[in-house]
Amino acid sequence: MRYWIETLGCPKNHVDSEKLAGLLQTQGYDLATSPEEADLVVANTCAFIEAAREESIETVLLLADQKQHGARLVVTGCMAERYGEELAAALPEVDLVAGFGESLIVPSTPVALRTRATPSFDLLNLPRPKSATPWAYVKIAEGCDRRCGFCAIPTFRGDQRSRSNEEILAEARALVQGGVKELVLIAQDLASWGHDRRRAGRGEAVEVLDEGGTQPLIELTKALGREVERVRLLYLYPSGLTSGLIETIIETGVPYFDLSLQHASRPLLRAMRRWGDADRFLERIEAIRRSEPDATFRSSFILGYPGETEDDQRALLEFIDAAQLDWAGFFTFSSEEGTLAHGLVNQVPHELALERLREVSERQDAITARRRDALVGTRQRLLIDGPGVGRSVRECPEIDGVVMVDSSLSVGEMVECQIVASCGTDLEGVKV
Repeated sequence: MRYWIETLGCPKNHVDSEKLAGLLQTQGYDLATSPEEADLVVANTCAFIEAAREESIETVLLLADQKQHGARLVVTGCMAERYGEELAAALPEVDLVAGFGESLIVPSTPVALRTRATPSFDLLNLPRPKSATPWAYVKIAEGCDRRCGFCAIPTFRGDQRSRSNEEILAEARALVQGGVKELVLIAQDLASWGHDRRRAGRGEAVEVLDEGGTQPLIELTKALGREVERVRLLYLYPSGLTSGLIETIIETGVPYFDLSLQHASRPLLRAMRRWGDADRFLERIEAIRRSEPDATFRSSFILGYPGETEDDQRALLEFIDAAQLDWAGFFTFSSEEGTLAHGLVNQVPHELALERLREVSERQDAITARRRDALVGTRQRLLIDGPGVGRSVRECPEIDGVVMVDSSLSVGEMVECQIVASCGTDLEGVKV
């Protein structure tokens, strides 16, 4: 029996797919070379915004056309969890719609498309197969305790549920033994990892204090840094970026700060139920650069949130100019059921949101190009991800640009290279 998993969405979904692949292998399945050759075809869907849902549906229908006669098609992931009954009714091409923790094995006897049984397994702690790349995502928590105005994730992923140190370290060690050189830690709210365990799972909202107290993520990062050459942290809520965590990230040798900012206007951030403003964000960024001038910064921003004004847009543009981020992603607002923003007045016309997105994107693209150009002539230690492709600590896998190198360099090797050219977001390097 052979399986194929098609994954949509964020890195967290990719980890879930790896866990599902490991589970299927224990159940006697082998990986197929394509969906056409699989006996079990799985679509792991994304439901974050409308565009992601549309892509998920299109992918499911494409897989239904591609699969061989008699093969079973299963839809799982965020859309299955959030819209299970609707999907089951709307997609007769699908054999099973399975939410988180539900078996993907389709019974041979006729059944309803979806049953809401008690989860039979915990995705977070399933074993996973050997990584196909010299880096790997490690999901250290599921869900989120925050209730940002635009985000529906807590409605289908639930409150934050952190894994234990032992579970995370065991998975990390297995990945490193399999050849992984870089671990990329992910969660909805990485900086709050472990706080729900301290609260005995009560799940109330948490704000990490700027100073004082202890932050479990600091000790976890240090422990993982003793196991692997590179540890990278993604999705840091800005108020969780304490001085202790900043120091720990710098000490890992991967001073890469992926900050979940979403905007720079204080009034709009308050409307989003978010912490911070441009001045506070810039203060943190400048403090980090004083400690580590070579630090790399990434963030993401929403354009067109209800009530957004031209003053808010100017505030964001001014922040982009002042922050000089290395990388940034921009997205138009998507009205999601179950969120505060879904029922707000003063919705911004989509065309205006797109216009604002284009304006900030052009500004950031120029900044990114200049910052990449400035690396020409420097020496960088690269991890060779694939034939002819490497990354320094400045580039996150699958998200940022890459460094193009000689294709003869061995995958998984760490190589000292001289950067000789800049090509937009990508660089060219020569081994020294």
